[in-house]
Amino acid sequence: MRYQRLLNKLSFIALLGTLAACQPQSAEPPALARNVILFIGDGMGVSTVTAARIFDGQSKGMSGEENVLAFETFPNVALIKVYNTNQQVPDSAGTITAMLTGTKTRAGMLNVGPESLRGDCDGMLTERLVPISSLAKDAGKLVGVVTNTRLTHATPAGVYAVSSERDWEDDSDLDPANQAKGCRDIAHQFVYAESGPDIAMGGGSRHFFGVGRQGERPEADEDLVKDWLAGSANRHFVSAVEQLDTLQPGQQVLGLFAPSHMTYVAERPDDTPEPSLSQMATTAVRLLEANREGYFLLVEGGRIDHGHHDGKPGYALLEAQEFANAVAAVVERVNLDETLILVTADHSHVFTLGGYATRGNPILGHVVKNDQSGQSIGTPDIAADGQPYTTLMYANGPGAVREMPRPAPDTGVDAVAQSLVPVQSLNQDGSIDYDETHAGEDVALYAIGPGSDSVRGV
Repeated sequence: MRYQRLLNKLSFIALLGTLAACQPQSAEPPALARNVILFIGDGMGVSTVTAARIFDGQSKGMSGEENVLAFETFPNVALIKVYNTNQQVPDSAGTITAMLTGTKTRAGMLNVGPESLRGDCDGMLTERLVPISSLAKDAGKLVGVVTNTRLTHATPAGVYAVSSERDWEDDSDLDPANQAKGCRDIAHQFVYAESGPDIAMGGGSRHFFGVGRQGERPEADEDLVKDWLAGSANRHFVSAVEQLDTLQPGQQVLGLFAPSHMTYVAERPDDTPEPSLSQMATTAVRLLEANREGYFLLVEGGRIDHGHHDGKPGYALLEAQEFANAVAAVVERVNLDETLILVTADHSHVFTLGGYATRGNPILGHVVKNDQSGQSIGTPDIAADGQPYTTLMYANGPGAVREMPRPAPDTGVDAVAQSLVPVQSLNQDGSIDYDETHAGEDVALYAIGPGSDSVRGV
């Protein structure tokens, strides 16, 4: 296992450490990237990319199928296997660990090797893995992380934290005995990490404050933001979109814009104080690009995943559209001669497109088929049970049909799509959810910039 981990690490460093392709026929040395930006569309499997492409096109007045998302123009594409060492279908902690360290590990663990068990404090202390963000820091680069989930959530936490349990976002869920051993919660690690991010923006303020300050940390008056600010006179905390323009290169920035995850695009009011993913990503680039040695930036569109878990394709596609907009905005700002941009997903979802809908049929609507001559019949197709059906559905999830006859499915952005199996998940308080699950098929990786021609194959 350790030998295989060494091979994985060497492959990882070859791609992202040297950021150079192997070009034996060329007399010129391969170009090296000064900056690396890793975009992760959480849960953005290929079916989601396809549906988002059509959704985005239709929102612009097209049929949709001919549309192209910003990252689909990148010249280099590969497929990535997403399994964890102990699961066929992965979670986001195990996958971000694989992406940032070059070592696959168990589900639920952040930057901890697979020899440890999930939730094992001793393994967390002895099987620590080193993410590329730490290597970037050692090389004099700045590090940034931007997300529209909680900053302590699995994917963003992979940039700065080591934890054998992704749910240890604050110390309310961490046994005092484990704390005594030296295992600390993720928010605490953000504040006190030796090589923490220079720029960090997202949600999750509740994990940084005590219960007396509208947070969840057991110590009532605890204020980790204050502790973080005390670490340097050059640190700045922001909590509203209008503050982004006041930030200057050279400053360290912590932005917390919501108690938990940031608001879904579908639910954002016009006067929201929350910045969009595009605004956070471009602000991060503006602040990081002044560093002469370059930077590493992770940008996560995390609520794509949550829309799917809620069984709402419209929510997920609006999030994917904003994620693609963020990619486009960053591409316009950076110098691609010195910046490697990678766009990928950590896993897929059990999300399908089907039913032979006519070209340009509303992607969130009922299936309208063509007649035998290839012309649209103009009305929804009726299934054998006498009801229409939608183009987008799930294999499992909250919309599982649990009664017969099957009701007609709702349509539109707010609709919960019908699914097949009512998979249950048990919450800590004993309640039951019927969340839709991840899927285990390969995901795509899109790349542009120096070293991107190493992105090929599986």
